[in-house]
Amino acid sequence: TREAFDRFSLNEEELKLLEEKEKKDKDNGKDKRQNDKDKKEEGDEEKEEEKIEPIEFELDGLEDRKVKLTIHSSSLADYVLTPDGKKLYYLARFEKGFDLWMNDLLKKETKLVLKLNGKGGGMIMDKKGENLYIFSDGQISRVTIKDNKKKDVAYMAEFYLNKQEERAYMFEHVWRQVDKKFYDPELHGVDWDYYKADYSKFLPYINNNFDFTEMLSEMLGELNASHTGAGYRPKNETADQTASLGAFYDNDYDGDGLRVLEIINKGPLDKAEVNIKAGDIIEKIDNVDIGADLDYAALLNHKSGKPILLSIYDPVDNKRWDVTVKPINRGQEYQLLYERWVDNMEKLTEELSDGRIGYVHVRGMNSASYREFYSKVLGENFQKEALIVDTRFNGGGWLHDDLVTMLDGKKYIDFYPRGTHYGWEPMNKWIKPSIVLISESNYSDAHGFPYAYKTLEVGELVGMPVPGTMTAVWWEALQDNTVVFGIPQIGTKDADGNYLENLQLEPDYKVSQDPAIVVTGRDEQLEKAVDVMLKQLDEVE
Repeated sequence: TREAFDRFSLNEEELKLLEEKEKKDKDNGKDKRQNDKDKKEEGDEEKEEEKIEPIEFELDGLEDRKVKLTIHSSSLADYVLTPDGKKLYYLARFEKGFDLWMNDLLKKETKLVLKLNGKGGGMIMDKKGENLYIFSDGQISRVTIKDNKKKDVAYMAEFYLNKQEERAYMFEHVWRQVDKKFYDPELHGVDWDYYKADYSKFLPYINNNFDFTEMLSEMLGELNASHTGAGYRPKNETADQTASLGAFYDNDYDGDGLRVLEIINKGPLDKAEVNIKAGDIIEKIDNVDIGADLDYAALLNHKSGKPILLSIYDPVDNKRWDVTVKPINRGQEYQLLYERWVDNMEKLTEELSDGRIGYVHVRGMNSASYREFYSKVLGENFQKEALIVDTRFNGGGWLHDDLVTMLDGKKYIDFYPRGTHYGWEPMNKWIKPSIVLISESNYSDAHGFPYAYKTLEVGELVGMPVPGTMTAVWWEALQDNTVVFGIPQIGTKDADGNYLENLQLEPDYKVSQDPAIVVTGRDEQLEKAVDVMLKQLDEVE
């Protein structure tokens, strides 16, 4: 209401004066009620019922009474107001995990209450507003509002879980969810009741979730649709985790140690103080000799982020020395390998086009990929004559319209400060020719983007056909978090009313990759894209 908003907008001094006035009015009201009660005749046992005032809503002007309660933007897990509405407590993540923050709405002060580094969770506050209870990472904690001190709440909760019955319930849940949420109400013409009966007969003989998810995947596969299937996602904190030194080794070398073939850029060995180069041999890890018959991976198990000692031998200068490095995990290594591949594609494009054409890879259909795309297109490629947009190996998301809009800019004005050409509008779009690389690995929205690109005639496609997988998925983790399944929930249709699901997208120039050529460092699809683009540029000239 406007009254509530006006009250919220008061500063500390103004609110204090208002509360004093309200208290005085309330006390006067109590005196009057007491006098009325005293006047009642003895024996009159009539009781006044407490009147409950209805909640009032004022919808007019509601959009003008919206206020952002936090001073910063972040990922929120939960939030709660104190009963008097003066303080907001919330779980927000800025660094490693979620921490407890408090915003004093009256004093306009925000501060970090507790460093929790949690994975999320929820909160509730008691009715008096004296204690805040946080449930996070399987632990209950109590925070006293008066001093913001935290104390863990000990509890024991034991129950017998019948895994057989739980799997039967999850099976029923998956079947029902698909029946109600699948994008095609006809379920691709599949007799879903029949398959429920046919697959449920396996349940009594399944005693683990790996086999269970395999069975679910088989059943969901009967729908002949993308974004289906189930996955088994176990968590084993003590599982083997082989770290990486960020290098390629010579597989033809049959002597002791590891002969370095290439050091990956920005990896653990790519440091000036390490002083390792291609051709050097890593003879020992933590003083353990690496014999020709030894699998060195065991020496790097659980060593990610931890300092280890490497003994190096330079066979050219006949020198030996020791260095300390910190290996990286496989995820970090994968990121470096991806960056290495992109760098190679950029260099190939530069060489093949003699610097005329730019290259950018769209890794995923998400915000991070779009920011990288936007930065590269209007940054280092701004002066290029044309652009190759590579979407190969893209697993999807939801970015098709953003990319198409970005690449379909039409220049309508030029800027000339003091007679010198400075730029043009639109400056936030690509206004020059472009071409898109696609392959069999494109999935989901990585099918949607090249479809939109081709349909709107922004440019041409080079590569291999893309399977029709343009649907929006509902991935659901069940109560046993090791089980996940998917349902394509939103279908998309073309202008003729045909679903894009299972509708293969054909490139304008079909080019398959020969593995024997790829391993030499060439990319025939990229070569074709550059060739097509150069011919288009020459035709314009």
